[in-house]
Amino acid sequence: MTTTFPDISISTERLVLRPFEDADAPAYAEMMNDEMVTAWTSVPQPYTEADARDWITRLAPAERTEGRGIALAVTEFLTQRLVGVVRLCNTDWRLRAGELSYVVAPWARGEGYASEAALATAQWLFNDQAFERIELRTAADNTAAQQVAQKIGCISEGVLRGAWIARTRNGGDPFGGWIEVRTDLIVWSLLPEDLEGVSDSLAESGFSAFSDWN
Repeated sequence: MTTTFPDISISTERLVLRPFEDADAPAYAEMMNDEMVTAWTSVPQPYTEADARDWITRLAPAERTEGRGIALAVTEFLTQRLVGVVRLCNTDWRLRAGELSYVVAPWARGEGYASEAALATAQWLFNDQAFERIELRTAADNTAAQQVAQKIGCISEGVLRGAWIARTRNGGDPFGGWIEVRTDLIVWSLLPEDLEGVSDSLAESGFSAFSDWN
């Protein structure tokens, strides 16, 4: 069984999640070169605009059309600036399941954008794509990613020991080179029924997570 994702745009109260565009390349490259993104992801470093354009024009579209996943640029509704990315990968269409991840730009952290974007994507996957399970994997020391998982209703299922390689500055020197460190992964799951009440809870924080898609 093979299928693909539609060319989708998802709107929330504060955000628009849409396909990446060529004009996103400079901001996307800047976001991917951030210290926290470098530490917790496997993106090449330094991450150049050429890397960003290759992702935007070739790799991300291929993931969607081949049914392997979907990547959406997270932008502010009012300013239209790029503030993050939410991505589904490792899609299993027979199980209707996939792995969700998210990155927020350093200039947009502390606003709850990761939770808002992740929840809107999960709602779309469950309601429109008939998904039955979404999985998240967060590095053991990445507390920010774990807080997002908890906010959107995910359930912790266990730990994969030594299953990820994070990066840290050599000797803690902020100007030193990066070294790789093996770490554990916490596995989280989200099922359709886990979303009950989550939108209301986030709305109490000052925003509604989902409004429309097209």
